[in-house]
Amino acid sequence: MDTGTHVVMGLALGGLATLDPVVANSSITAASVMVGTIIGSQIPDIDTILKLKNNASYIRNHRGVTHSIPAVILWPLLITGVIYLFFPETNLFHLWLWTFIAVFLHVFVDIFNAYGTQALRPFSSRWVALGMINTFDPFIFAMHVFGLFLWIFGMDPGYTFLVIYCILFIYYILRYFAKKSVEAKVQKLIPDATEIIISPTMKYNQWRIAIKNKDSFFVGRALRGQVRIVDQFKRVPIPKTPIFNAATKDKNISAFLSFSPVYRWEIETIENIVEIRFIDLRYRSNEYYPFVAVAHLDKDLTIINSYTGWIFSEEKLKKKLDIITN
Repeated sequence: MDTGTHVVMGLALGGLATLDPVVANSSITAASVMVGTIIGSQIPDIDTILKLKNNASYIRNHRGVTHSIPAVILWPLLITGVIYLFFPETNLFHLWLWTFIAVFLHVFVDIFNAYGTQALRPFSSRWVALGMINTFDPFIFAMHVFGLFLWIFGMDPGYTFLVIYCILFIYYILRYFAKKSVEAKVQKLIPDATEIIISPTMKYNQWRIAIKNKDSFFVGRALRGQVRIVDQFKRVPIPKTPIFNAATKDKNISAFLSFSPVYRWEIETIENIVEIRFIDLRYRSNEYYPFVAVAHLDKDLTIINSYTGWIFSEEKLKKKLDIITN
């Protein structure tokens, strides 16, 4: 989920924790638990700092080791230890318990996004992405904000958020069946599909779709239960040529290829420069594919410049690649 949603979830868990008698009967424990749930709801995303290094490091590592099984165990211990230094009179076990719930819930809800996490590490490095909930879901965020307002105006926070989380549980079930319905319609439309990737959007009834079969990639969308194919590309393996071998060793290209399951490639010569572009097919928006990886090579197969990330216009991409256009 996005940072804002994780923040309100941390606050909500602090309110929910008041149902715990040990927390409810101790103002010090309640204060320390609130701090623990807020930090615990954020800490797995500490790897966002990798953006300051470069996009390749961020794409390759975000939601990786910081969302793994060892991290879910270690983060609560670390956070509890630090908070205990400032709240030595708190109940240590209950501080750890609610901090653990916050960390676990962060990783758990991220699994339902299209991006997913490597939550099964170290047992498996595969990405777990159920693709049911958008990274920012307006309904989920609004329900948390609504609960916080009720708390401010005097409602019991424990029971308020207990009811809200019961509603959200039902919401997740509805999203599961909505996705399964879209998947069934895609399977009927393309019976020989070997892989179907369905990504939610911020709109409840709208989904992005990327499909593979033996020979082609299909890009589609579902809107109010109707599935439509909007693009089709022939599946062409990456050529085993010196220029592609050189390009795929670049950090930006290799990061993209490690992350993207459905992509196509293009090659073009611009004066004396060869441009190789890889295009992720999952995120089509306004007839444009914004998630790309691009490398420029000279005649000696040396990488001149490269980039991977989200770009919504060719002009911005040129600026990223430091191309001066006349």
